[in-house]
Amino acid sequence: MKIKSKKIAILVLALLFTFALTGCVPGDGTYTTSDPAGFFWGIWHGWVSPISLIIGIFDPGIRVYEINNTGWWYDFGFYMAVISGFGGLSINRHKHSKKRDRSE
Repeated sequence: MKIKSKKIAILVLALLFTFALTGCVPGDGTYTTSDPAGFFWGIWHGWVSPISLIIGIFDPGIRVYEINNTGWWYDFGFYMAVISGFGGLSINRHKHSKKRDRSE
């Protein structure tokens, strides 16, 4: 019984987290040319880009990248988050596979 309730709690938390992220996706009309997204929003949008991509399949108004941005600084934040998030996972996996090879 304890394992089942733990799985349900994790599922509920994952759903709450997903719904919380949907309020912060790019292309939702929050930003305008007079109030563009900046560097830190670029970082955030880079981190939530996989979720934005999935939501964008069902809602064409949601994009992975915010069109109304400050330019180079937004781009820098966005790509820094994408590379560190996904590249970091790849490097971490690579390190673990090297440790496994050494132990064998």
